[in-house]
Amino acid sequence: MRYLTLLKAVHPTTPPPPGLMEAIMKLGADATAAGALLDTAGLAPSATGARVSLAGGELSVTDGPFAEAKETISYAVYEVRSKEEAVEWASRFLKLHRDLWDGWEGDVEVLKVFGPEDFPA
Repeated sequence: MRYLTLLKAVHPTTPPPPGLMEAIMKLGADATAAGALLDTAGLAPSATGARVSLAGGELSVTDGPFAEAKETISYAVYEVRSKEEAVEWASRFLKLHRDLWDGWEGDVEVLKVFGPEDFPA
């Protein structure tokens, strides 16, 4: 099963503390070695993006930034056996931030990516 994780946080105004990026790279290497991590990347602030909407039969485009206090700042795609395993990887990622960056707060959404097993033949 594939899961998409989306990290949402307030874009920090200070650089990450020493050691955090090393810890994140090690966690990514561990997840890759375990065959779980398929892809990951950081995302630019919403000010550089756009939102395309369909409402009442009309398309509209709104340039960022968007009003949400927390922005989606990175993603990862995992191939795992269960939702619980995807949640474990996401939890490990957040624990690094908790342990190494005082006061940092964020959320990770864990979303299942539909696969052939989700649709009847």
